[in-house]
Amino acid sequence: MTILILGLLLFLGAHSVRIFAESWRTRMRARLGENGWKGVYSLVSIAGFALIVWGYGLARQAPVVVWVPPTGMRHLAALLTLFSFIFIAAAYVPRNGIKAKLHHPMVLGVKVWALAHLLANGNLADIVLFGAFLLWAVLDFRAARRRDRHTGAVYPAGTVSGTVVTAVAGIVAWAAFAFWLHAKLIGVHPFLV
Repeated sequence: MTILILGLLLFLGAHSVRIFAESWRTRMRARLGENGWKGVYSLVSIAGFALIVWGYGLARQAPVVVWVPPTGMRHLAALLTLFSFIFIAAAYVPRNGIKAKLHHPMVLGVKVWALAHLLANGNLADIVLFGAFLLWAVLDFRAARRRDRHTGAVYPAGTVSGTVVTAVAGIVAWAAFAFWLHAKLIGVHPFLV
């Protein structure tokens, strides 16, 4: 569990700089240059992600069961992750109505993904992993909305075509992950009981 926690601290710590230390981030970007900052940020993030994967894998070998979720929670989680994938797609597809309305769909996608997995999993490692991501997403969304208000950010209006492309991209990515990649990469098939 120590490796998982260390990975979470590195990965989410790097992704929390704008939440807790915006002025420090600005100074470091000026000192290191844009590419230097991105390089350090990327290295810390990759190291953290690798430790998360390794630590979570180790923790799953000796699971500590905290609670056993009802079977229905897996179905709810599958539905919630569908929305999560659509939100994440909305972060990248230009001029879609979802981003125009929600402003920070990537963070909302992470929030919904983490909540879905907390509902469907009751092992200690799952609670630590998904709980950490959910807490981070809540704090990051709040900080991003505060920055938007402070800067007077205006998001471009979405178009019907952009919104349709976003929904289709999210659904296709969700289906590929839910029916194939999740079992292949994580070792758990979301739809098998």
